Amino acid sequence: MTFPEILPKATGAIGMFDSGVGGLSVARAVMARLPGESLLYVADSAHCPYGARSEAEIRALSEGITRFMLAAGAKVIVVACNTASAAALSYLRQTFPQVPFVGMVPAVKPAVQLTRDGVVGVMATPVTFGGRLYEEVVEHYGRGVRVISQTCPGLVERIEAGDLETPDTLALLRSYLDPLLGAGADTLVLGCTHYPFLIPAIRRLVGDSVQILEPSEAIARQTERVLGQRGLLGQPGNAATARFFTTGDAPSMARALRQLLGLENGDVARLQWREGVLGE
Repeated sequence: MTFPEILPKATGAIGMFDSGVGGLSVARAVMARLPGESLLYVADSAHCPYGARSEAEIRALSEGITRFMLAAGAKVIVVACNTASAAALSYLRQTFPQVPFVGMVPAVKPAVQLTRDGVVGVMATPVTFGGRLYEEVVEHYGRGVRVISQTCPGLVERIEAGDLETPDTLALLRSYLDPLLGAGADTLVLGCTHYPFLIPAIRRLVGDSVQILEPSEAIARQTERVLGQRGLLGQPGNAATARFFTTGDAPSMARALRQLLGLENGDVARLQWREGVLGE
Protein backbone atom coordinates (compact mmCIF):
# COMPACT_ATOMS: atom_id res chain seq x y z
CA MET A 1 0.00 0.00 0.00
CA THR A 2 1.48 3.34 -1.00
CA PHE A 3 1.40 6.23 1.42
CA PRO A 4 -0.96 8.56 -0.52
CA GLU A 5 -3.68 5.91 -0.26
CA ILE A 6 -3.81 6.25 3.53
CA LEU A 7 -3.76 10.01 4.07
CA PRO A 8 -5.95 11.14 7.01
CA LYS A 9 -9.55 12.15 6.28
CA ALA A 10 -12.01 14.02 8.50
CA THR A 11 -14.39 11.06 8.35
CA GLY A 12 -11.81 8.72 9.87
CA ALA A 13 -11.38 7.45 13.40
CA ILE A 14 -8.97 8.19 16.22
CA GLY A 15 -6.30 5.50 16.11
CA MET A 16 -4.72 4.59 19.42
CA PHE A 17 -2.25 1.92 20.50
CA ASP A 18 -0.38 0.57 23.48
CA SER A 19 1.57 -2.57 24.26
CA GLY A 20 -1.52 -3.86 26.07
CA VAL A 21 -4.58 -2.62 27.93
CA GLY A 22 -2.86 0.35 29.63
CA GLY A 23 -3.82 2.78 26.89
CA LEU A 24 -7.46 2.15 27.75
CA SER A 25 -6.98 4.80 30.45
CA VAL A 26 -6.40 7.28 27.61
CA ALA A 27 -9.19 5.77 25.51
CA ARG A 28 -11.61 6.33 28.38
CA ALA A 29 -10.70 10.03 28.58
CA VAL A 30 -10.79 10.51 24.80
CA MET A 31 -14.20 8.84 24.44
CA ALA A 32 -15.60 11.00 27.24
CA ARG A 33 -14.26 14.24 25.74
CA LEU A 34 -14.99 13.41 22.09
CA PRO A 35 -18.14 11.28 22.11
CA GLY A 36 -18.75 11.94 18.42
CA GLU A 37 -15.42 10.45 17.34
CA SER A 38 -14.92 6.82 16.41
CA LEU A 39 -12.02 4.91 17.91
CA LEU A 40 -9.64 2.21 16.70
CA TYR A 41 -7.64 0.71 19.57
CA VAL A 42 -4.80 -1.77 19.11
CA ALA A 43 -3.31 -3.63 22.07
CA ASP A 44 -0.05 -5.27 21.04
CA SER A 45 -0.37 -7.79 23.84
CA ALA A 46 1.82 -10.32 22.04
CA HIS A 47 4.79 -8.03 22.74
CA CYS A 48 3.72 -6.65 26.13
CA PRO A 49 5.45 -5.10 27.99
CA TYR A 50 7.36 -2.79 25.66
CA GLY A 51 9.52 -1.62 28.55
CA ALA A 52 11.71 -4.71 28.26
CA ARG A 53 12.33 -4.31 24.50
CA SER A 54 14.93 -2.42 22.50
CA GLU A 55 14.23 0.94 20.86
CA ALA A 56 14.69 -0.60 17.41
CA GLU A 57 12.08 -3.28 18.10
CA ILE A 58 9.61 -0.77 19.58
CA ARG A 59 10.01 1.45 16.51
CA ALA A 60 9.35 -1.47 14.16
CA LEU A 61 6.27 -2.54 16.13
CA SER A 62 4.96 1.04 16.31
CA GLU A 63 5.40 1.48 12.56
CA GLY A 64 3.56 -1.75 11.81
CA ILE A 65 0.65 -0.78 14.06
CA THR A 66 0.51 2.70 12.53
CA ARG A 67 0.34 1.29 9.00
CA PHE A 68 -2.49 -1.04 10.05
CA MET A 69 -4.51 1.78 11.65
CA LEU A 70 -4.04 4.16 8.74
CA ALA A 71 -5.21 1.47 6.35
CA ALA A 72 -8.22 0.93 8.65
CA GLY A 73 -9.15 4.62 8.42
CA ALA A 74 -7.38 6.37 11.30
CA LYS A 75 -7.06 10.15 10.88
CA VAL A 76 -4.82 10.73 13.91
CA ILE A 77 -2.60 8.33 15.84
CA VAL A 78 -2.44 8.54 19.62
CA VAL A 79 0.63 6.72 20.90
CA ALA A 80 -1.00 5.83 24.21
CA CYS A 81 2.18 4.36 25.64
CA ASN A 82 4.96 6.29 27.34
CA THR A 83 7.56 3.72 26.35
CA ALA A 84 6.55 3.76 22.67
CA SER A 85 6.44 7.56 22.71
CA ALA A 86 9.95 7.73 24.14
CA ALA A 87 11.35 5.20 21.68
CA ALA A 88 9.35 5.79 18.51
CA LEU A 89 7.39 9.06 18.39
CA SER A 90 10.05 11.07 16.56
CA TYR A 91 10.63 8.16 14.18
CA LEU A 92 6.90 7.87 13.41
CA ARG A 93 6.61 11.59 12.68
CA GLN A 94 9.54 11.36 10.28
CA THR A 95 8.18 8.22 8.60
CA PHE A 96 4.61 9.54 8.24
CA PRO A 97 5.03 13.33 7.89
CA GLN A 98 1.42 13.95 6.77
CA VAL A 99 -0.09 12.11 9.73
CA PRO A 100 -0.80 13.91 13.04
CA PHE A 101 0.53 12.07 16.09
CA VAL A 102 -0.21 12.64 19.77
CA GLY A 103 2.36 11.18 22.16
CA MET A 104 2.89 10.74 25.86
CA VAL A 105 5.43 12.27 28.22
CA PRO A 106 5.37 11.97 32.04
CA ALA A 107 3.57 14.93 33.63
CA VAL A 108 6.67 16.43 35.22
CA LYS A 109 5.75 20.03 34.35
CA PRO A 110 2.46 20.14 36.31
CA ALA A 111 4.03 18.08 39.09
CA VAL A 112 6.78 20.65 39.55
CA GLN A 113 4.12 23.35 39.79
CA LEU A 114 2.13 21.38 42.38
CA THR A 115 4.81 20.00 44.71
CA ARG A 116 4.91 21.66 48.11
CA ASP A 117 8.16 20.17 49.39
CA GLY A 118 10.12 20.23 46.13
CA VAL A 119 10.32 16.44 45.62
CA VAL A 120 8.55 14.68 42.73
CA GLY A 121 8.50 10.92 42.22
CA VAL A 122 8.07 9.54 38.70
CA MET A 123 7.07 5.91 38.11
CA ALA A 124 7.82 4.59 34.61
CA THR A 125 9.85 2.13 32.53
CA PRO A 126 13.61 2.27 31.81
CA VAL A 127 12.94 3.10 28.13
CA THR A 128 10.78 6.07 29.14
CA PHE A 129 13.43 7.34 31.52
CA GLY A 130 16.14 6.88 28.90
CA GLY A 131 14.26 8.69 26.16
CA ARG A 132 15.04 12.21 25.02
CA LEU A 133 11.44 13.36 25.63
CA TYR A 134 11.73 12.69 29.35
CA GLU A 135 15.21 14.18 29.59
CA GLU A 136 14.07 17.39 27.89
CA VAL A 137 11.05 17.79 30.16
CA VAL A 138 13.11 17.28 33.33
CA GLU A 139 15.87 19.60 32.10
CA HIS A 140 13.41 22.32 31.14
CA TYR A 141 10.88 22.17 33.96
CA GLY A 142 12.61 20.35 36.81
CA ARG A 143 15.01 23.07 37.91
CA GLY A 144 14.93 23.70 41.62
CA VAL A 145 12.97 20.49 42.23
CA ARG A 146 14.27 17.01 42.99
CA VAL A 147 12.80 14.60 40.43
CA ILE A 148 13.26 10.94 41.42
CA SER A 149 12.86 8.24 38.77
CA GLN A 150 11.48 4.87 39.90
CA THR A 151 11.26 1.90 37.54
CA CYS A 152 8.46 -0.52 38.35
CA PRO A 153 9.07 -3.96 36.81
CA GLY A 154 6.14 -6.33 37.10
CA LEU A 155 3.35 -3.77 37.49
CA VAL A 156 2.29 -3.86 33.84
CA GLU A 157 1.96 -7.63 33.99
CA ARG A 158 -0.24 -7.36 37.09
CA ILE A 159 -2.56 -4.92 35.37
CA GLU A 160 -2.70 -7.01 32.21
CA ALA A 161 -3.79 -9.95 34.38
CA GLY A 162 -6.48 -7.85 36.05
CA ASP A 163 -4.82 -8.09 39.47
CA LEU A 164 -5.37 -4.50 40.54
CA GLU A 165 -5.65 -4.82 44.32
CA THR A 166 -4.44 -8.30 45.23
CA PRO A 167 -2.01 -8.69 48.15
CA ASP A 168 0.85 -9.44 45.75
CA THR A 169 0.12 -6.31 43.70
CA LEU A 170 -0.09 -4.16 46.81
CA ALA A 171 3.22 -5.58 48.07
CA LEU A 172 4.89 -4.86 44.73
CA LEU A 173 3.48 -1.34 44.67
CA ARG A 174 4.68 -0.70 48.20
CA SER A 175 8.22 -1.75 47.26
CA TYR A 176 8.26 1.00 44.59
CA LEU A 177 6.42 3.66 46.57
CA ASP A 178 8.38 3.38 49.81
CA PRO A 179 11.67 4.74 48.35
CA LEU A 180 9.85 7.69 46.81
CA LEU A 181 7.94 8.51 49.99
CA GLY A 182 11.07 7.96 52.05
CA ALA A 183 12.84 10.57 49.91
CA GLY A 184 10.09 13.07 50.68
CA ALA A 185 8.05 12.94 47.48
CA ASP A 186 4.70 14.64 47.95
CA THR A 187 3.72 14.38 44.28
CA LEU A 188 3.69 11.19 42.19
CA VAL A 189 3.73 11.12 38.40
CA LEU A 190 2.40 7.96 36.76
CA GLY A 191 4.59 7.69 33.66
CA CYS A 192 2.95 4.60 32.17
CA THR A 193 -0.61 4.48 30.86
CA HIS A 194 -1.17 1.19 32.67
CA TYR A 195 -0.58 2.73 36.08
CA PRO A 196 -3.73 4.92 36.37
CA PHE A 197 -5.73 1.72 36.86
CA LEU A 198 -3.77 1.30 40.10
CA ILE A 199 -4.69 4.71 41.50
CA PRO A 200 -7.18 3.28 44.06
CA ALA A 201 -4.48 0.87 45.28
CA ILE A 202 -1.83 3.60 45.32
CA ARG A 203 -4.15 5.90 47.23
CA ARG A 204 -4.68 3.20 49.87
CA LEU A 205 -0.92 3.00 50.36
CA VAL A 206 0.07 6.69 50.27
CA GLY A 207 -2.98 8.36 51.84
CA ASP A 208 -4.59 11.63 50.83
CA SER A 209 -1.64 13.98 51.36
CA VAL A 210 0.26 12.80 48.27
CA GLN A 211 -0.82 14.19 44.90
CA ILE A 212 -1.09 11.71 42.01
CA LEU A 213 -0.83 12.90 38.42
CA GLU A 214 -1.61 10.96 35.24
CA PRO A 215 -1.91 12.38 31.72
CA SER A 216 -5.06 10.90 30.17
CA GLU A 217 -7.20 14.04 30.42
CA ALA A 218 -4.39 16.19 29.00
CA ILE A 219 -3.93 13.75 26.11
CA ALA A 220 -7.66 13.89 25.37
CA ARG A 221 -7.49 17.69 25.22
CA GLN A 222 -4.41 17.58 23.00
CA THR A 223 -6.10 15.11 20.66
CA GLU A 224 -9.04 17.49 20.34
CA ARG A 225 -6.69 20.41 19.63
CA VAL A 226 -4.74 18.49 16.99
CA LEU A 227 -7.90 17.37 15.21
CA GLY A 228 -9.25 20.93 15.27
CA GLN A 229 -6.02 22.42 13.93
CA ARG A 230 -5.98 19.92 11.06
CA GLY A 231 -9.68 20.33 10.24
CA LEU A 232 -10.27 16.70 11.16
CA LEU A 233 -12.86 17.02 13.92
CA GLY A 234 -15.99 15.00 13.24
CA GLN A 235 -19.38 16.65 12.96
CA PRO A 236 -21.51 16.89 16.13
CA GLY A 237 -23.99 14.06 16.35
CA ASN A 238 -21.86 11.59 14.41
CA ALA A 239 -22.65 7.95 15.11
CA ALA A 240 -19.39 6.98 16.78
CA THR A 241 -18.07 3.43 16.91
CA ALA A 242 -15.30 1.82 18.94
CA ARG A 243 -13.30 -1.09 17.53
CA PHE A 244 -10.79 -2.96 19.66
CA PHE A 245 -7.98 -5.19 18.42
CA THR A 246 -5.36 -7.29 20.15
CA THR A 247 -2.38 -9.33 19.05
CA GLY A 248 -2.90 -11.46 22.15
CA ASP A 249 -5.89 -13.31 23.58
CA ALA A 250 -9.22 -11.77 22.51
CA PRO A 251 -11.25 -13.07 25.50
CA SER A 252 -8.67 -11.57 27.88
CA MET A 253 -8.97 -8.23 26.08
CA ALA A 254 -12.77 -8.41 26.31
CA ARG A 255 -12.46 -9.04 30.05
CA ALA A 256 -10.22 -5.98 30.36
CA LEU A 257 -12.81 -3.87 28.54
CA ARG A 258 -15.42 -4.97 31.07
CA GLN A 259 -13.17 -4.51 34.10
CA LEU A 260 -11.41 -1.29 33.12
CA LEU A 261 -13.94 0.52 30.91
CA GLY A 262 -17.24 -1.05 31.92
CA LEU A 263 -17.93 -2.14 28.32
CA GLU A 264 -20.02 -5.27 28.57
CA ASN A 265 -20.34 -5.73 24.81
CA GLY A 266 -16.91 -4.67 23.59
CA ASP A 267 -16.10 -6.64 20.45
CA VAL A 268 -12.43 -7.62 20.11
CA ALA A 269 -10.77 -8.77 16.90
CA ARG A 270 -7.52 -10.73 16.90
CA LEU A 271 -4.58 -9.46 14.85
CA GLN A 272 -1.44 -11.30 13.86
CA TRP A 273 2.09 -10.23 12.98
CA ARG A 274 3.49 -11.71 9.77
CA GLU A 275 7.03 -10.66 8.86
CA GLY A 276 6.60 -7.24 10.45
CA VAL A 277 3.15 -6.62 8.93
CA LEU A 278 0.08 -6.46 11.18
CA GLY A 279 -3.26 -7.74 9.89
CA GLU A 280 -6.42 -9.67 10.67
